[in-house]
Parts: sequence; structure tokens; C-alpha cells
Amino acid sequence: MAVRDDEVDLLIDAWSQRLPDVDLTPLDVMSRLRRVAARLARLRASAFRTAKLAAWEFDVLAALRRADPPHQLAPAQLIERTMTSSAGMSARLASLMERGLIERKRNPNDGRSILVRITDEGTTRVDLAMRELVRREEEALAELSPRDRATLIELLRVLMDDVPDAGDGEDAEPDVG
Repeated sequence: MAVRDDEVDLLIDAWSQRLPDVDLTPLDVMSRLRRVAARLARLRASAFRTAKLAAWEFDVLAALRRADPPHQLAPAQLIERTMTSSAGMSARLASLMERGLIERKRNPNDGRSILVRITDEGTTRVDLAMRELVRREEEALAELSPRDRATLIELLRVLMDDVPDAGDGEDAEPDVG
């Protein structure tokens, strides 16, 4: 069975004509990963919407849900686990509290600080979103055998460790491939 050229193949072909002396294999790999990541983001957002959650809401609630009972963390721990700024986290917590998905409690060990705890409603929503996410991700991976999945996991682990973080603070990605 012949494999049909996809959009990345066409990009690589165009660049190879412009830069024939450059090995474009890294662009081929990373362009595909970027496209998979974009599709995954859409899949996840759709799964979270079934529980009436935005992706950022899921991130915060999931961090709390994974914490040991009573499923509470200090704001600094949430910032670290969700890779969010302090100001961003403050706004997120205010919104989640307004929706009744979290509550803030005074830290019994340090009266100057607070702990954030997931509510029963927050637990219900994040659990529903997680179940739907796993179901949709299973559908997305259905074509891969268990062996292929294991291989992909190992390869992605290597990339996670080896791909340098630009650290320039820019979130935008140019569409070069």
C-alpha cells in the first residue's frame, strides 16, 4: 500500500527545493509533532467541554484531584504543577471559586497562608472530563498496537529530555513546517 504525501511531506519537498544542502529530517519530525500537539489540544478542549470546563480549569482541578485527600494544595504548589504565573493563578482561583469548583481555606499550619481545596462539584467535573479525555485519546490511538504505543512512549521520553527549551518567553510558534 502506497503512503500518500501529507501536508508535512509537501512542506519538506518545498523547502528541499529552496535549501537542497540542508537535511530537513528534524523539521519533518518536529512539524509532525507540532501538528499532533495541535490536534491533541483540540481533542482535549472538546473532552473538557463535555464537563463544562476550559483546559486551564481542568489543569488546576486535576492538580488538586491528584493530590492526596483532602485534595488541597497551596497556591505556590498549584503554580508549580500547572506552570502558571502567580498573577495568572490568582485570577484562575478566583474564577474557579466563583463557579463553586474550589474553596480556599486558611492553612492550619500557617495562619498567613491559604490552601485551595477542590469541592465535590469540582471533583465531579474533573472526573467526568478525565473519563471523556481517556475515551477520546483511546480512540485516537486505536490504530497503534500496544507495541507501537510502547515504542512511541519511549521515543517521546527521549525527546522530552533532549529537546532544549528556548526559554525566550515567547509562546507563539511560527508556522515553518
